[in-house]
Amino acid sequence: MKAVSTIEGRAIPLGLKNIDTDVIIPAHWLKTVSREGLGKGAFETIRAAPGNPFDVEDFAHAPILIAGDNFGCGSSREHAAWAMLDMGLTAVIAPSFSDIFAGNAFKNGILAVELPQEQVDRLLEVAKDQPIAIDLENQVVTTPFQDRFTFQIDPFRKRCLLEGLDEIGLTLGSESAITKHEQMREGAMPWLDKPSRRDAA
Repeated sequence: MKAVSTIEGRAIPLGLKNIDTDVIIPAHWLKTVSREGLGKGAFETIRAAPGNPFDVEDFAHAPILIAGDNFGCGSSREHAAWAMLDMGLTAVIAPSFSDIFAGNAFKNGILAVELPQEQVDRLLEVAKDQPIAIDLENQVVTTPFQDRFTFQIDPFRKRCLLEGLDEIGLTLGSESAITKHEQMREGAMPWLDKPSRRDAA
């Protein structure tokens, strides 16, 4: 997983409430187990409407999405996070998130920033023609107009995102402790390593 520290650039001012995972990536895109190419189907129904923010050239390759309340509700499909990453999004700012989506986003290296509605409204206005910066280390969102909005994040999730640690990376970080435990177990309970009669046969 790629480490996340500072995310800066244009932000897509979506602002819609209750965007569920079927809107993020429609069900007919779920036939694949590959993460590649899902960005083409991300927000398909919204992108089909004329004048949607995804079609604005200034927002091409934007790393940040600004959404409304209850973002990521609906089914628990991890493809939603995959699709967002595939289209270049590495952070979402919203007043609230579905717990399942927030978990999937974290596990895939997407930073979910929760801010009060009035601060999100301000960012939606700024994002129309200015970049936005998210500093994970200091837990602050800033704009060129000196706006400075602090946000909370679970310390464990913060550490994992800053260090680029997924579940495999966390396990490998405990490799020496695991090896020590296995060596202790071999000495204390050697019968666990003996082949069974069935294996011997």
